[in-house]
Amino acid sequence: MKIALIHDWIIDIGGSEKALKEIYSIFPSADIYTLLFKEESLRELSIQKNKVNASFIQKFPKSREIYRNLLPFFPLAIEQFDLSEYDLIISSSHAVAKGVLTNSKQLHISYCYTPIRYAWDLYHQYLKNSNLNRGLRGLLIKIFLHYLRIWDVSTVNRVDKFIAISRYISKRIKKIYNRNSAVIYPPVDIDKFELYEKKENFYLTVSRLVPYKRIDILIEAFNKMPNRKLIVIGHGPDMKKLKKIARSNIEFLGYQPFHVVKEYLKKAKAFLFAGEEDFGIALVEAQACGTPVIAYSQGGASEIVIDKKTGILFKEQTVNSLIEAIKDFEKNEDSFDFSVIRKNSIRFNKERFRKEFKNFVFSVIENV
Repeated sequence: MKIALIHDWIIDIGGSEKALKEIYSIFPSADIYTLLFKEESLRELSIQKNKVNASFIQKFPKSREIYRNLLPFFPLAIEQFDLSEYDLIISSSHAVAKGVLTNSKQLHISYCYTPIRYAWDLYHQYLKNSNLNRGLRGLLIKIFLHYLRIWDVSTVNRVDKFIAISRYISKRIKKIYNRNSAVIYPPVDIDKFELYEKKENFYLTVSRLVPYKRIDILIEAFNKMPNRKLIVIGHGPDMKKLKKIARSNIEFLGYQPFHVVKEYLKKAKAFLFAGEEDFGIALVEAQACGTPVIAYSQGGASEIVIDKKTGILFKEQTVNSLIEAIKDFEKNEDSFDFSVIRKNSIRFNKERFRKEFKNFVFSVIENV
């Protein structure tokens, strides 16, 4: 059986790229197709360059630096891959990978991280935050995103079976694509973390500093609680704005290498998250260190955090709701068992992912 793996792009290493690595470990003979890649990212994923086929976008000048600006080319580019010689196609998709062209003799399984965020759920937020609500450029972007939504829905029947990364994403797939999906949680490298029980007197968040992560809620909450310390790790376009409104009890560390992030995850009193995330790998990593998580109850967090046992889930995405959750946590801080928190994280490990993914794929093949 000839197998092709399709991934949107391999530039920075995030959760979807780590999932691709595990899928590739299940099917090491597969060929990989992607819009564009960085060679150093392939090396980090232990993928040989000769196994990877890139689209025409790879040849554009500075494409690896400006690839997000090349979005209008993505649907066309993904359709140019000739996959006619393959029996099984597995797309690893958060943008356009699921849109590859297939025929009736082929089986296409799509591991879906999310329907395209900026075209669907985050459409209005994306336009607002990018100052694209008005003007000619804004009009052109709106026209293109309208076209992208039409194209995205038109490609749904190119997929035979969907797998969602969480129940939350499964509901979005049903809403937008009107398709049912299995749920297989993404792989998290739990073994890179260990239980640590000597917590220190600070709160932590690790995140890209972009609007939908809602770091602003954390900042405003700790502005109102100057006797508590918050450490923010991560970088992004909102860094300058967030620093400007933050009081002295809030420390921004910017980007940090893994070993530094790990030390803070181990020692934090609690990990904070106020966004509505598709899954939330950082929430799992924090718990792998035995660190409780205080998170907004919508999205993947509700599937990762056991309320009152491995953390606190707050119901409203507001400053006051977060403050109440922190106070609730502090009142019951001694009741949290760090070993129980660590144990909860293990259900998201890489071995579990490989087993579930392999079993699903072969069960589908047997029933074709």
